[in-house]
Amino acid sequence: MSAITTHVLDLSRGCPAAGIPVILEREAAGAWELIGSGITNTDGRITDLLPGESIETGVYRLLFNTGRYFASQNAQTFYPEVIVIFNIEHSDQHYHVPLLLSPFGYSTYRGS
Repeated sequence: MSAITTHVLDLSRGCPAAGIPVILEREAAGAWELIGSGITNTDGRITDLLPGESIETGVYRLLFNTGRYFASQNAQTFYPEVIVIFNIEHSDQHYHVPLLLSPFGYSTYRGS
């Protein structure tokens, strides 16, 4: 399993959000470097954003293309993209970053 994983739940429908394109980037020298990408599966998860189980410390961000997802559901959204920036302090730990999503709001937390 990747050192960073994510899971998206569509709170408005009460189910996993499948088909959301996600990009993972790492901050390097004041710019963002692409290090992984994927699309949420039928369970709303991406478990293979990175090869291997370890990761460098630093600042990372996940970009969720929520506009594409809601368009596929024939729904409008106020947030066509959700960006979650987070800090990795321990390279030997697993980081799970879930996104709870609705057309007009979202929240996130460090999962397990």
